[in-house]
Amino acid sequence: MTARVHRKERAGAPSGFFACEAAGLRWLRAADAVPVVEVLDVAEDHLDLVRLEPAPASPGAARDLGHGLALLHDAGADAFGVPPEGWSGDGFFGPLEHPLPMASGRHASWGAFLAECRLLPLAAELRRSSTVDAATLDGLERVAGRLRSGALDDDDTPARLHGDLWSGNVVWTTAGATLVDPAAHGGHRETDLAMLALFGLPYLDLVLAAYQEVHPLRRGWQHRVGLHQLYPVGVHALLFGGGYREQLCHLVGPWAEER
Repeated sequence: MTARVHRKERAGAPSGFFACEAAGLRWLRAADAVPVVEVLDVAEDHLDLVRLEPAPASPGAARDLGHGLALLHDAGADAFGVPPEGWSGDGFFGPLEHPLPMASGRHASWGAFLAECRLLPLAAELRRSSTVDAATLDGLERVAGRLRSGALDDDDTPARLHGDLWSGNVVWTTAGATLVDPAAHGGHRETDLAMLALFGLPYLDLVLAAYQEVHPLRRGWQHRVGLHQLYPVGVHALLFGGGYREQLCHLVGPWAEER
């Protein structure tokens, strides 16, 4: 039976946008850990995927998602900041209508990667756009300085991340919770979990408990959720303004000062 097709398309999409997404989906699927939508075809102006059949969220599917995410992250990456296999160069983050460049790199430490490839480029864009106040920007740059110094690093190895794992990119289907629309890269496992919490996910407590059955999280992970949310909230502040500016200010404060 021929698979039903869902086509994502956009005339004038940034060069390589759909190829990058296709490579990310294939890299995630290669881990054979959690359901990931299948790529059927990719071209410069579109991406064809197997059409998913939505189903209600359920506790069992949530537990399976938690187990699968832990295994996906454990599949690993060569370094912090690397793009998915099959793609070289920078990636993209944000909505199809206005994706932002997302820098790739190859860092031995997560802190240096987050500072150099995420927070400092974001701070520069926020400063150019006058989106947030100077105090928030200064704080964001101080956080980047702490990250670059290694003060917030740990010994966790690079994880294979979805990279944009908010609740809208988890499709509940009869085959289980299925991942779509990644910004895949090598990063810190807590980043994907913090994204799940950002806009809420059904049965998130079950997902997290099941995750820790496979890979227990480092002590204090709940305290670090806001640190991992700085980049996506900052991007939302840049693109949409509104309450995201105040949310970014709130998240920056606890991490901008030495403690």
